[in-house]
Amino acid sequence: MYEQISHARLNRILDDLDPQLRGRNMRHFFTRLGANFYSLYSIWFRLYGRREDFDATTQELVEMMARNYLHRPDALIETDKQREDDHNWFLSERLVAVALYTHAFAGTLKGMHERIHYLKELGVNVVHLMPLLRCPPGASDGGYAVSDFRAVNEKFGTMDDLRALAAAFRDNGLNLALDVVLNHTSDEHIWAQRAKAGDPKYQDYYYTFPDRTEPDQYERTMPEVFPLMAPGNFTWNEEMGRWVMTVFHEYQWDLNFHNPRVFIEMVDIMFNLANQGADILRLDAVAYLWKKIGSMGQNEYEAHLIVQAIKDCFQITAPGVLFIAEAIVAPSEVARYFGEDAILAKECEIAYNANLMALLWDAIATQNTRLFVRGHESIPRKLERATWLNYARCHDDIGLGFDNADIGRAGYDPAQHRRFIVNYFSGKYPTSYATGQPFMENPKTGDARISGSLASLCGLERALREDNEEEIERSIRKVILLHAVILVYGGIPLLYYGDELATTNNYQFLDDPHKKTDNRWLHRPTIDWDVAERRHHADTIEYRVFNGLKRLIGIRKQSPEFADYDTRELVDHDNQHILGILRWHPTNPALKALALFNFSEDEASFSMAAVERHWPHHEHRRLIDKVTLRRPQIEDGRVHLEPFDFIWMQDEFAVPV
Repeated sequence: MYEQISHARLNRILDDLDPQLRGRNMRHFFTRLGANFYSLYSIWFRLYGRREDFDATTQELVEMMARNYLHRPDALIETDKQREDDHNWFLSERLVAVALYTHAFAGTLKGMHERIHYLKELGVNVVHLMPLLRCPPGASDGGYAVSDFRAVNEKFGTMDDLRALAAAFRDNGLNLALDVVLNHTSDEHIWAQRAKAGDPKYQDYYYTFPDRTEPDQYERTMPEVFPLMAPGNFTWNEEMGRWVMTVFHEYQWDLNFHNPRVFIEMVDIMFNLANQGADILRLDAVAYLWKKIGSMGQNEYEAHLIVQAIKDCFQITAPGVLFIAEAIVAPSEVARYFGEDAILAKECEIAYNANLMALLWDAIATQNTRLFVRGHESIPRKLERATWLNYARCHDDIGLGFDNADIGRAGYDPAQHRRFIVNYFSGKYPTSYATGQPFMENPKTGDARISGSLASLCGLERALREDNEEEIERSIRKVILLHAVILVYGGIPLLYYGDELATTNNYQFLDDPHKKTDNRWLHRPTIDWDVAERRHHADTIEYRVFNGLKRLIGIRKQSPEFADYDTRELVDHDNQHILGILRWHPTNPALKALALFNFSEDEASFSMAAVERHWPHHEHRRLIDKVTLRRPQIEDGRVHLEPFDFIWMQDEFAVPV
């Protein structure tokens, strides 16, 4: 599209703009609108240009953005300006995130105020509050079946409470991350209710069909997300008398982004959350936004166009807000959600590094890094202004999405190796102390994922049950080891609530009829604050883990070489039990660190000769462990590590005081 065409269209839009949208100083809005409109209009035309309502919906889109800018609080507009000036702020080594369920962590949004000191004590400064918008009681996919995007679930409080908490977070240097479920709504959402009542406008907000002709065509190529819990991708709705697309669960109706008014409605909802004070929006199930017959319904080109258009809208109205792509897809697909054919992030600035998580757990089970090293090569390079969210555990299961070729290059049979991993973390392997459970196990193929808390998967639950001091020690070391990797890898490290206290599996979900069939609730604990107080008592596991992580987080924040400028290299060496990661600062050569991680239950050593190519002219006698501030144990040119131990080495003259 020629730029003159978009400029002419923008002139007509501004001529017809509602006078009420010319209120307070809109200079920054109109400046950004002019700068970004060509990109936005080009994408909008590609998505919806053949529709008769194209001109009308284009006008609606711009007026929606202007209205949300007009309602954006002054404090957030000021933050937008600051982040435009410091546009790499989210690549900083100072960012550390935590994800938590509000009700399980603090009861309510008001209760969260009382826990701000705890978050600051640990050192985290990005707080992802898991789904907290209104959803039906009972089955709601953990809050991801939203019945009202503009209301907080009554259990947690109100939208006023959310806005007050966001302000308190800002005052305390915390950034708020919230979920936006873009792909679907609850079947109890007002749009779904109107569709059920026969309103064709709202039936077009979803994929609905009078018979199985088109659904059967979709089913030929669309995989099932939950083949055991929710087989098929369509559900018959008796009230509406139509089939509706339900990719996840029958109570989650997929939104039809072929309809531009769905796009406008959902972006308006996103702006509303941003205007409450959200700094980061997590785009849930972003890979599923566009379905068409003959495709898998995932990772479609148009899905990327939708996210690019949303990003353009935010660049105009709320440019300080970041996006997280919740795209748990093949490694080669993940990086596309940063933005294709771009240098800077055109879609989402942040993406989950699910492959890293899976590789870490493989290293724990095998006690070697062969697959980690091979699989790491499959993690795509990020864009310049983009970053990974690196985590060891999260609210979801652990998928084993390793590339079969990588598994083969590591010397394993793919099917047998995946079965070994599942058996190991289910405690079925003879030497395993893990107490996880298989999730979505397919009896036909043997495929499965893994549920369980980080501490239980590391063996702590069984070790405590058997009062096995040796295994308790190993488990604690594993918990800290996994976090030590994500803190130096490069990106934003994401902790999962409860892991900082070595919380084990929660079996209370078995008493809830709406949860008992989904064992992911094993690792969705309710924090016992009496137990949390043990973090102050030196003879407890909670003390060792909490304060161990707190110290590592503090060191990370003082290590500019840990910022995410793609300055990372795995070190090729002679001991498969040890993972070696070299990090450096892009403009200060003196700021360089070598991180070594021993995944073995035995002592292991690393040859410093292996790092010469990566770190020439380093002097052993000047190296110091950033964590202990002691000299590393180097004998005959080899660094020695205790079982499940790690070391972050740096030249002593580069260690901050």
